[in-house]
Amino acid sequence: MVGLLVGLLAFALVVQVKSNTSGDNQLENARQDDLVRILSDLNAREQRLRGEISSLQSTLNQLGAGAQGREAALAEARRRADELGILAGTLAAEGEGLVIRLFPKDNSVRASVVLEAVEELRGAGAEALQIAGRNGTTVRIVASTYFADGPNGLVVDGTPVPAPYTLTVIGPSSTMKTALMIPGGVADSVARDGGTLLVDEATQVRVDALHPAEDLQYAQPVQ
Repeated sequence: MVGLLVGLLAFALVVQVKSNTSGDNQLENARQDDLVRILSDLNAREQRLRGEISSLQSTLNQLGAGAQGREAALAEARRRADELGILAGTLAAEGEGLVIRLFPKDNSVRASVVLEAVEELRGAGAEALQIAGRNGTTVRIVASTYFADGPNGLVVDGTPVPAPYTLTVIGPSSTMKTALMIPGGVADSVARDGGTLLVDEATQVRVDALHPAEDLQYAQPVQ
């Protein structure tokens, strides 16, 4: 729209210039009063055209600022959606983190110990977690995830996960490792049960197990 208006304005200026050129011979024979009136009309037209140019330039600036604002808002919305998708477990993620291996003495590590490990990791800044079993079964750990002791080992969100276990976690690796190793913490709990806890720091780990999205039935966003 702005381009069209600018084009029309340019066309009007070209027509005016041609009109002025073709009228030079007539101006030579015009009376003084006619010349004064013509000059006055030209000055008024010039002011009007300058006003139109200023208005169009202002509109162009506003449209440009509006486009930038929309792009910034869209980029921010995408960033927030990605963050929420990672927290909800509906998007894969990668980054610095830990690879934690739990080797129980018998068939399984108690569910309470795994829950303690998850809580310690979250408290230390974990942003994305998943747990895998011996047979490759992998479950994403989100806010609603539960752990239970099953007849054949650990049950995570209703899915049996056979030992040994591998926890993959994205977050500040050194801080999370320290949280697991504090006296009386997760490492000691595993050791008391006769198991072994191995923690490896990594500059890049991938959490790619996905949690199915759930449709809300009762909660509604507040406007």
